[in-house]
Amino acid sequence: MGDMTNSDFYTKNQRNEANHAGEFGCSLEELRSLMELRGTEAVVKIKETYGDTEGLCRHLKTSPTEGLPGTAADLEKRKLIFGQNFIPPKKPKTFLQLVWEALQDVTLIILEIAAIISLGLSFYQPPGEGNEGCATVSGGAEDEGEAEAGWIEGAAILLSVVCVVLVTAFNDWSKEKQFRGLQSRIEQEQKFTVVRGAQVIQIPVAEIVVGDIAQVKYGDLLPSDGIFIQGNDLKIDESSLTGESDQVRKSVDKDPMLLSGTHVMEGSGRMLVTAVGVNSQTGIIFTLLGAGGEEEEKKDKKAKQQDGAAAMEMQPLKSAEGGEGDEKEKKKSSMHKKEKSVLQGKLTKLAVQIGKAGLVMSAITVIILVLYFAVDTFVVNKKQWLPECTPVYVQYFVKFFIIGVTVLVVAVPEGLPLAVTISLAYSVKKMMKDNNLVRHLDACETMGNATAICSDKTGTLTTNRMTVVQVYIGDAHYKEIPDPDSIPRKTLDLLVNAIAINSAYTTKILPPEKEGGLPRQVGNKTECGLLGFVLQLKQDYQPVRNLIPEEKLYKVYTFNSVRKSMSTVVKMPDGSFRMYSKGASEIVLKKCSRIVNAAGEIRVFRPRDRDEMVKKVIEPMACDGLRTICIAYRDFSSNPEPDWDSENDILTDLTCICVVGIEDPVRPEVPEAIRKCQRAGITVRMVTGDNINTARAIAIKCGIIHPGEDFLCIEGKEFNRRIRNEKGEIEQERIDKIWPKLRVLARSSPTDKHTLVKGIIDSTQVEQRQVVAVTGDGTNDGPALKKADVGFAMGIAGTDVAKEASDIILTDDNFSSIVKAVMWGRNVYDSISKFLQFQLTVNVVAVIVAFTGACITQDSPLKAVQMLWVNLIMDTFASLALATEPPTESLLLRRPYGRNKPLISRTMMKNILGHAVYQLTLIFTLLFVGEKMFKIDSGRNAPLHSPPSEHYTIIFNTFVMMQLFNEINARKIHGERNVFDGIFRNPIFCTIVLGTFAVQIVIVQFGGKPFSCSPLQLDQWMWCVFIGLGELVWGQVIATIPTSRLKFLKEAGRLTEKEEVPEEDLNEDVEEIDHAERELRRGQILWFRGLNRIQTQIEVVNTFKSGTSFQGALRRQSSVTSQNQDVTNISSPSHVSLSNALSSPTSTSAAAAGHPRREGIP
Repeated sequence: MGDMTNSDFYTKNQRNEANHAGEFGCSLEELRSLMELRGTEAVVKIKETYGDTEGLCRHLKTSPTEGLPGTAADLEKRKLIFGQNFIPPKKPKTFLQLVWEALQDVTLIILEIAAIISLGLSFYQPPGEGNEGCATVSGGAEDEGEAEAGWIEGAAILLSVVCVVLVTAFNDWSKEKQFRGLQSRIEQEQKFTVVRGAQVIQIPVAEIVVGDIAQVKYGDLLPSDGIFIQGNDLKIDESSLTGESDQVRKSVDKDPMLLSGTHVMEGSGRMLVTAVGVNSQTGIIFTLLGAGGEEEEKKDKKAKQQDGAAAMEMQPLKSAEGGEGDEKEKKKSSMHKKEKSVLQGKLTKLAVQIGKAGLVMSAITVIILVLYFAVDTFVVNKKQWLPECTPVYVQYFVKFFIIGVTVLVVAVPEGLPLAVTISLAYSVKKMMKDNNLVRHLDACETMGNATAICSDKTGTLTTNRMTVVQVYIGDAHYKEIPDPDSIPRKTLDLLVNAIAINSAYTTKILPPEKEGGLPRQVGNKTECGLLGFVLQLKQDYQPVRNLIPEEKLYKVYTFNSVRKSMSTVVKMPDGSFRMYSKGASEIVLKKCSRIVNAAGEIRVFRPRDRDEMVKKVIEPMACDGLRTICIAYRDFSSNPEPDWDSENDILTDLTCICVVGIEDPVRPEVPEAIRKCQRAGITVRMVTGDNINTARAIAIKCGIIHPGEDFLCIEGKEFNRRIRNEKGEIEQERIDKIWPKLRVLARSSPTDKHTLVKGIIDSTQVEQRQVVAVTGDGTNDGPALKKADVGFAMGIAGTDVAKEASDIILTDDNFSSIVKAVMWGRNVYDSISKFLQFQLTVNVVAVIVAFTGACITQDSPLKAVQMLWVNLIMDTFASLALATEPPTESLLLRRPYGRNKPLISRTMMKNILGHAVYQLTLIFTLLFVGEKMFKIDSGRNAPLHSPPSEHYTIIFNTFVMMQLFNEINARKIHGERNVFDGIFRNPIFCTIVLGTFAVQIVIVQFGGKPFSCSPLQLDQWMWCVFIGLGELVWGQVIATIPTSRLKFLKEAGRLTEKEEVPEEDLNEDVEEIDHAERELRRGQILWFRGLNRIQTQIEVVNTFKSGTSFQGALRRQSSVTSQNQDVTNISSPSHVSLSNALSSPTSTSAAAAGHPRREGIP
């Protein structure tokens, strides 16, 4: 089914419809056209066609209260006629497409051409015997058999190119497969509540069918289109479809249309599902986009998208819709602006530097070889250039060219993007087990640099199992639940009604799943605590709800962050009205003018009584870490009926029934997790909507604050007063005075949370720009989650909206999982550093050997094919081996690296240069005196097609042995002594090292001519392995040299100040930034394309030179329109996973510390 294109899918539905329309009272077409109407038009249309919404329900054979019967046959029939609730995904790339993409690599193409020329020339036998005098340099002693074997080198190069391509393609393929796996996992996670057979059940979104009655509530993301049939105070944010940011109020008689992909911001209710999948509003838009409902796009709307990462992953390379791809990118980018991740910035920079160096080296090598040959042949030996000699000379030049390209191939670390990808993909997979569902790949690595975590209290630090433990009722403060007989009957009934009616009817307490367990709490946890209180008082709330079902509620003021209370109005039998209210005690008590006394009578409640109550009841409860909730009510006469819309007149003059203290115990593992964070140099701050005393008590229990320290615990009001100037504007300097000491922000609104996060990120007070992680679960946490460097949403308690804004979803809502994320993040960073340390040692050595060898002996000691093999082991296999090291607790013992710390530290530089010195010394020794040591023929100055010599084979073998043992050294980058520590915890590493060793034996003993190897004796092998083992000993020697002494070592891959973006450029309007970003994004995508698009590299370097001015970039942009096309082409999925995991082509060059950034708020 998945591979159907939308149009097939659509026509198939049309056919089905014709056959089945009779069974239901309305066809797919009718429903589609109905859903395209808005507001009053829709109401009129429903009235004309169906009478009312109930009529429509009858037509669709469903009941507004009991839902569908839920029989399998009925559901199947509905799926057949009205479609399924999913948008068919795009086909994944085939393996062949990926192979073709891997072949687009510039260096590989150059190699292929060179190899083909060399192949062609080797078959060309010049006429006559005149060619003997052509090239005396070659020593001329070629026998026929060797001349025949000239084709082997060309063929071998082609073969090794094929190997490289297949490995790359396979990596991309498995990566794409992983993404799809993650995708479907995210997909299955999203469930929705529907009523079937009078039972409220949760089903996966894809199972929803037309005719279902779905229950929508605050924080939901609507999974399909529908008609609102009953509910209260429902407000929807339709900006994702209409672009209007105002919330739209829905009501049965004015605007009942609910559209898929929109967010419920307030209230609750029921909707009748009328269109699903391709026929829903979102589905139609995707069909029009011609995106064929690309899976990612579906994610975009169906809640948890894996954002850009996958969208870029799946983008066709040179698609016909290239332009459209760009448009989509643009839409995404404006949605979500974050800077380039730290690692990316550093790697891009390093890669450009290495690429340039390699290019220069290879060019010099070729020039020297050609000049030397020309001077030697035509000047020294005074040869004439004879026409019949041309092929022979060309063959030499081709050989030189191949050597040059090989130097370049070895110099450019194509393994870098691979290592990053493997490391991230591996981490993401393993993080699933640690309850972290990563939605944006790079969030995982950013987390390793986190310096601050702003955490919610409820549910994250606490268990989110609310129980009432204290209560103040009838003028008495009970420290535990009172005996129901001690409370007047009248008061008790009032209390039960107030709790049962004035809470969402979806909130219930169910019997425990297993014997002796705790009762299950479903719905809002605070309300569950209150319902539990009713049960503890040996009363029951269900009969009250049965008496007054949800449809009979007269008016509901739902809870929101401004009101901080919830009220429900019911009509009494005598026609008067009663309103029950509950909410934060200090807010509701201010509105109370009466209170129920010990006898159940009502007495006056004066302001001074209130102050006394706050002092004697509420503060002591709060200091025990309890949340205090006040329950009250008010009666209204029926004539005149009150004006329900003037809330201020309604929500006053209440009568207080009781105040309860609800306990939400701290999770047992949290204090330890917070201690780990603090040891790792991460500050934990608590941001909560709770009362300040409660918050402080919990913060002390968690270990966020320790008595006697100098810290701040303030309320949102006070925080706002301190950070705003006289005009009420927020000032960064004022925030800077507060945040370093702030540990608890209580009674905070979502905007306070956002302000705090933004203030910490933009602060320039500390030399390192702070990297902030934030947790959130509510709909209104979206902006803060988006603004933060890493946003964590709660998997269980979190609303869809919060999940959509987040980077990582905590599947168990537990703070200690965040610590695991930090550990993995640091591990990714370290893995990349390990790989770099290994890779650069090989690069330095191979390039210098090839370069000097070529200049002194006119031939690289390491042949092209051998170089490609070395390249394969050091790139592909080493990245696999080193990138999959599991993390250890010791990672949490150091402070975060931060943005300005270079990728290659002094210690690493010391290791790289130290090992390079060892390897070069030995290789040059072998090259120039090796034949004497081993008593064999010298391999230097061999003629063009001479057979492989033992001499050069020993050099090649020793080189590989040294790399293998150095790979073990590379496992540690902070100068640790024991490099074998934990090596068996990483089976991949062991397998790769042993495997490479085995293959090397085969190559040397049986590789023969293609690999330019001749078989070695046992004693020669022993020497090679012995020299390799010397690496481990030498590693210990290097570790003894104190790094602090080596002042001359430079670090590399640092993000410097000058790459920051000038402020005035940041104020350009978004459109322009998008252009400029597209230009600068090339730098990012580039290193993903394996850094091999050299021409693009130079472009990036030029962009850097021009001072990253956007105007410059823009002018170039307009003049070179073709480059735009190029961007789309480069976005080949294979290596983009990271650069776009940010979900947007971000980052205006490597913007570093502290510049004010463009806001990421929709």
